[in-house]
Amino acid sequence: MGGIGKTTLAQLVYKDLRVKQHFDLQVWVCVSEEFDVVRITQIIYGAVSSQTCDMTDLNLLQVKLQEALTGKKFLFVCDDVWNENYIQWDLLRRPFESGAHGSKIIVTTRNEGVASIMGTLPTRHLMEISDDNCWLLFAKHAFKIEGRNENSKLEVIGREIVKKCKGLPLAAKALGGLLRSKANEDEWKNILKSDIWELLDKNVNILPALWLSYHYLHPHLKRCFAYCSLFPKDHNFKKSKLVMLWMAEDLLQPRKKKMAEEVGEEYFDDLVSRSFFQQSSSVQSFFTMHDLINDLAKFVSGKFCVRLEDSDSLNTAIKTRHLSFMKKTDCHAYEKFDDLKYLHTFLPLSLLPIWAGKFRMLDLHHLLHTLQYVRVLNLSRYDIRELPDSISNLIHLRYLDMSYTLIQKLPDSVCILYNLQTLLLSWCLALSELPTDLGKLINLRHLDIRGTKLEKMPPKMGELKDLQTLSDFVLDKDHGDDITELKEFQHLHGTLRIAGLQNIVHAEDALKSNMREKEHLNELILQWGCNSNDSEKDRQVLNNLQPHTNLKELTICSYGSTSFSRWLVHCSSNLVCLRLKRCENILLLPPLGQLPLLKELEIDGLNGVVSIDNEFYADDTCAIKPSFQCLQMLKKKICWNGKSGLMKVEVFLIFVSFVC
Repeated sequence: MGGIGKTTLAQLVYKDLRVKQHFDLQVWVCVSEEFDVVRITQIIYGAVSSQTCDMTDLNLLQVKLQEALTGKKFLFVCDDVWNENYIQWDLLRRPFESGAHGSKIIVTTRNEGVASIMGTLPTRHLMEISDDNCWLLFAKHAFKIEGRNENSKLEVIGREIVKKCKGLPLAAKALGGLLRSKANEDEWKNILKSDIWELLDKNVNILPALWLSYHYLHPHLKRCFAYCSLFPKDHNFKKSKLVMLWMAEDLLQPRKKKMAEEVGEEYFDDLVSRSFFQQSSSVQSFFTMHDLINDLAKFVSGKFCVRLEDSDSLNTAIKTRHLSFMKKTDCHAYEKFDDLKYLHTFLPLSLLPIWAGKFRMLDLHHLLHTLQYVRVLNLSRYDIRELPDSISNLIHLRYLDMSYTLIQKLPDSVCILYNLQTLLLSWCLALSELPTDLGKLINLRHLDIRGTKLEKMPPKMGELKDLQTLSDFVLDKDHGDDITELKEFQHLHGTLRIAGLQNIVHAEDALKSNMREKEHLNELILQWGCNSNDSEKDRQVLNNLQPHTNLKELTICSYGSTSFSRWLVHCSSNLVCLRLKRCENILLLPPLGQLPLLKELEIDGLNGVVSIDNEFYADDTCAIKPSFQCLQMLKKKICWNGKSGLMKVEVFLIFVSFVC
């Protein structure tokens, strides 16, 4: 039975500290309806080896996995398995035999046949939870104060509602989230007496409780949720990327004094609170939809949103506006889209890991000609080396994802796409330049160029005043003063990496970037080149790049001066993570013990440090007094020069171990 808590129970076991300490390796795999032995093996090998792998030859993959598992005690969780083919399961498990004695595999499934095929131990059947426990779960989500309420009449009504959940935790959570914003008794009675409990078509596999939760959503949330029917089961998605998609499709209602992204984040959080979205079990910081929620989304979206599965033919209707399909290495599905010129969303997706190879695309010219009205175009991970000039014909385009492709540059015609809001070029490893007129894309809000070969930025980047995301800003030796363009980006969120800081000629130009005003930045990476040889200029540049006190993560690489700026400690009270890398001229570490919220500290390549004294711990008496009170992780790669330094490092490492 779906929604009874199988995955939740497996998560509790998987994340338990005692379990983590017992096993050498742990891997979580969402299997779902398609039991793809190659995909599952790739995921497991990637997790246990911490290596990228684009092999699709199962024999080679299994040899690699067998070597990685040899002598290791592992715990694998295969979640939501539907496969009843013993041969497929036997093929998958062959490399597992090299693991150490005591290795375990947990399988969750709704199918008794699957359990009998895969299991060697007795099956554990989960039963419906009691009405009392169901009430406690419902109340936790329905009432704002620790699951308690002061209205006894609401509790009476609520307990009657809970009985209709029939012991299903997912139903209790969904209805609790729905009623959390409703304090009126009549509203609760309307839920209790709703005809939906009785009238829902019995041929549709939709829980009445979930249908009720959807029924009472605001219209704008209904549209956003229905759009998510494009995601296949077990698909993991990021909050920020889904908000970009909603924004591109005009699904966000404008509000005064709020940016579209803020509105989208509120929508997203609302859907999370109502259990329509949940944290992914397999990928940290990602989200997914429960299978039953996914079924609901597909049901309510009808033919307006179409998701092609492997077994589907291209059965679309004239009103279809949004299309997704599963990419395959030999996928030709897009060639059948001639009759879909009114399509707004073209969203190929994959359950394979990001690093698991690229997909072949044949006729990109024909595709672009067909999708005349497209707003969302995802070409990521396709074997594309050149984007045709005809991309400029897609005048309605707002979201373009070219990440993980082989393109070396974008055509100049991209700069005519004045409606473009999101341009994703991350990990285009061959990309060496951006179009000169990129600044003409005045509606651009998100530009992701991580992992590219870019060595400079195009001129007049400052004209992109609405940028919310700018992953990298690269300075070359002839345009070091371009850093002043950053002053125009007052709304930057997320992570910003500024590279090539050694190319700044006048240190005061760094001050003009107004880094202290960028209050929404979460992470800042400041990177000098290996040939930085002006210690005094580097010191002034770093002084002038003082970020806003809201900053959570800071990385400083290849900085050439002998000391860090005072703001590193005195103006960084919210810093959670600090990385100092290859700053070889540094002689003395600053008093990092003063950073009250610091959880992670990485010190790598500061080989010029001659000693670590009490000042480092922010302690005037002795190093035994607790400093770094929130520190959870220390990474150190340094050849220390001083005797006192060696002694202090020992004390510091003991202290960190104690805190952890």
